[in-house]
Amino acid sequence: MNIHEYQAKELLGLLGLPVGQGICCNTPLEVEWATRTLLGQKNGPKKVVLKSQIQAGGRGKAGGIKLVSTPEEALKVSQELFGKILVTPQTGPQGKKVHKIYVGAAEDIAAEYYLSLLVNREKSCLSIVACKEGGVDIEEVADHHPEKIHTFSVHLFNKPNPPNFLTLEIARCFDLPATAVPALKKILEGMVKSFTEYDASLVEINPLALTPKGELAVVDAKMTFDESALFRQKKIAAYRDYHEEDTRELQASQYNLSYISLDGNIGCMVNGAGLAMATMDIIQVYGGIPANFLDVGGGNSQENVTRAFELILSDAQVKGIFVNIFGGIMRCDLIAQGIIDASRKLKISVPLVVRLEGTYVEKGKELLKESGLPIDFATSMADGAQKIVAAIKKG
Repeated sequence: MNIHEYQAKELLGLLGLPVGQGICCNTPLEVEWATRTLLGQKNGPKKVVLKSQIQAGGRGKAGGIKLVSTPEEALKVSQELFGKILVTPQTGPQGKKVHKIYVGAAEDIAAEYYLSLLVNREKSCLSIVACKEGGVDIEEVADHHPEKIHTFSVHLFNKPNPPNFLTLEIARCFDLPATAVPALKKILEGMVKSFTEYDASLVEINPLALTPKGELAVVDAKMTFDESALFRQKKIAAYRDYHEEDTRELQASQYNLSYISLDGNIGCMVNGAGLAMATMDIIQVYGGIPANFLDVGGGNSQENVTRAFELILSDAQVKGIFVNIFGGIMRCDLIAQGIIDASRKLKISVPLVVRLEGTYVEKGKELLKESGLPIDFATSMADGAQKIVAAIKKG
């Protein structure tokens, strides 16, 4: 689960990280008030930055971040930003609509760094990723100058904080002034604490700024969390923004279905994540593009199979469906009856290819044949992929 920048800053600020002042707003009038409040403070900033809150990088280049110096200017600019669709490399061509704007004090910046903490599954530890050149062009640095990005393994064991030598290594990577090293140590400790206490899978600060006074400031932050741990992270779960999530994916989660929207036109219904990945791969091998990842799991009901079809067909891009089931706990006859019920209820008109193997497979195939439905049976996964791709191309 992702959260917004202002929420990540709130969490990191509670742990003592220098996130600066800022106010999240839902309307242009709130933006005007927040700007007036920040600019009117004693020793306050001379300018504020309006930052569109969407859960995607590249907001600045997409026109979603603006610097303003008066409340009147903030009102005018925010009126243009609210409701705007921002298209970035991370949103896809459909973009994301701006519902919230974070008004923050503009920082004077002498240098920008990239710093993140994430799970290193290969080494069974955490990894700190650091780069001297942070900011909006970090993706270009990663693509063209990967040697500038440094990764450090963090084996915490029973220690709550990363070792001191890691702080010094990262400070050297940044060419950080010696006076700022203690602040860097505190930031690293806060990142690790937030990661472990909140069941995070990513904590990212980009940029981490060095001010002309030699102080460090968290200018932007991103956090991602393990959804499987949300049952014990009530505070984090409350941060969920449903505007940012696919409606079909939310509906699927209510019925214990795993659904992820993709960009193709072939709906996939399978049981098991591994089989789902293999099915999507083989569809692409034969020239098709999957429209979704839909895993009905091993213990779902006949009714949920019908709901799965409803989710697939709610995507207007779907021009055909490939059902690829290996029945173990999930019986093939129940899948078959679910297909029949869904076909009659939804009046499925797109090509439907079915491959069934496993528990009660003969009974399942018999039910489908006796239903009189226009179903093309596949003898294997490869056969099914070829048939659904051919059916869509035909027509």
